[in-house]
Amino acid sequence: MAAGLSQATWYRQHRQSPPPVRPTRPRKPHPAALSPAEREQVRAVLNERFADASPATAYYSLLDEGVYLASQSTMYRILREHGEVGADRRRQATHPPRVVPELVAGAPNVVWAWDITKLRGPDKGVWYCLYTIIDLFSRYVVGWMVASRESAGLARHLIEATARKHGIDAGTLTLHADRGSSMTSKTLAELLIDLGVAKSHSRPRTSNDNPHVEASFKTLKYCPAFPARFGSIEHARVFCQEFYAWYNRDHFHSGIGYHHPIDVHYGRAAAIRDRRATVLTAAHTAHPERFASGGLPTPPDLPGPAWINKPKTDEAKDATEKTTQN
Repeated sequence: MAAGLSQATWYRQHRQSPPPVRPTRPRKPHPAALSPAEREQVRAVLNERFADASPATAYYSLLDEGVYLASQSTMYRILREHGEVGADRRRQATHPPRVVPELVAGAPNVVWAWDITKLRGPDKGVWYCLYTIIDLFSRYVVGWMVASRESAGLARHLIEATARKHGIDAGTLTLHADRGSSMTSKTLAELLIDLGVAKSHSRPRTSNDNPHVEASFKTLKYCPAFPARFGSIEHARVFCQEFYAWYNRDHFHSGIGYHHPIDVHYGRAAAIRDRRATVLTAAHTAHPERFASGGLPTPPDLPGPAWINKPKTDEAKDATEKTTQN
């Protein structure tokens, strides 16, 4: 035809009356199919006696008892019709929710947090481990170490030496970490008991439970001088020594009012803030028009209590205020 279609196709597409509706016939059950009562019996046996077992286990257990109810595929079909395949019909083990670590530090040497990060070595597959301990209140790195491996024994040595260096008294410090094998080891737990240091751990797969150490690692690895690879473990140690000297003494940390961590840790931040306020007051007195707001400029507030998961209860707020006053 001129339209490029066959005659039959043309008439089928342009006929006016709709095609006849074919009557739907109910599907007849297969002569060998189980009756509704038998299907309910199979379902009841699977969900009651074999609630914690697979249909295959139920099938062969019944066979050994001389009972045949249905094939394995039929058992699965019956369970699938009711959404009971897999663990949905089994009794599930329930675990209590992990306790959220809620820590507050209103002064230095009240809460320390530590972690381990990897540093690339000179060759593929060669890594060095950087252990870092940071004070929660001041962000001061109180201890660090670069080692060739991750080890609970090495962690014990670093924590013990750092605690003695800073004169930590028993019952005054909490040490927070994630749930790595070194952090949860029996070796380290015994040391903390000996030192009188309380321990705290992050929830599994919750990096926000240890944010301060993670932030320090990011500052380290985003440092312009940070190399793609370290030529040797001595190279890594020299670099970290220079970096942490800068981090503690020269780095203006936004989380502590743009003070240096060492000044906050050793109580010099208040005097520094007073000097900053004096300079700003003098500048405002000399040229008030240069300050857009017109008001007296003030430096950032002194660092207050530092948190890991700030508690929401009134009791926790009272404890915080008490810690800050002390």
